[in-house]
Amino acid sequence: MARMATTQRVVVSTIGAWFFGFLIFFPILWMVLASFKTELEAFAIPPSFVFFHWTTENYATVQERSDYLHHAINSIIIAGGSTLIALLIAIPAAWSMAFSPTKRTKDILLWMLSTKMMPPVGVLVPIYLIYKSFGLLDSRMGLVFILCLGNLPIVIWMLFTYFKEIPRDILEAARMDGATIGRELVYVLTPMAIPGLASTMLLNLILAWNEAFWTLNLSTSSAAPLTVFIASYSSPEGLFWAKLSAASTLAIAPILVLGWFSQKQLVRGLTFGAVK
Repeated sequence: MARMATTQRVVVSTIGAWFFGFLIFFPILWMVLASFKTELEAFAIPPSFVFFHWTTENYATVQERSDYLHHAINSIIIAGGSTLIALLIAIPAAWSMAFSPTKRTKDILLWMLSTKMMPPVGVLVPIYLIYKSFGLLDSRMGLVFILCLGNLPIVIWMLFTYFKEIPRDILEAARMDGATIGRELVYVLTPMAIPGLASTMLLNLILAWNEAFWTLNLSTSSAAPLTVFIASYSSPEGLFWAKLSAASTLAIAPILVLGWFSQKQLVRGLTFGAVK
């Protein structure tokens, strides 16, 4: 009887998980389907899900109108560069807060997290003027810098949580063997926190890839990533849903594939230390 109740619970949980998973994924599925429709079919009411005239005309139009490869390379450089720099700063910062805390460590962590509560538009004007003065507008370096600073509090908080789960005795044993702080970070701490580092890197990469506010306001053409590429299909004449869907599908395809193949590492990292 207990086994039947357990089996029933598993079946119900599985069905519920698949339902909510499909509910979350449905907007992406709708966007992909709309990208293969004509503009009239994309606006049709009631909408058609599968039985419509499939066409790749929207993708051809997007390729002719915009340089997708240029925008994709910008996104890779900006997202990858900001993630790498954020990790290089966050790893030693999180190490010091986790293993050499002071009485102000918690205050510093709370202060860093509080900066994420401020709307970015509140500092747009000073950031824009600073970038204009230093010639960083529409530059990859400028976007890498602002996205790194924007995501750095989250990266430090996540790594701090992971590092706190590592037994202090292991680090003390390494110090007794003569390991310096640099060797301790590289050869002891980092290998043990690989799941946490991987999930932090992936999350930061996704956040940087999807960032739209700063990329739309600080870039125009030379350093414009895929978010600007998508926004270019919104014009005063109206929204071209089919072409906009095709552009959005092309923009999310790389990060969607990356997330699909690295989902196990992401889940493992996000639950690192949760199960004793």
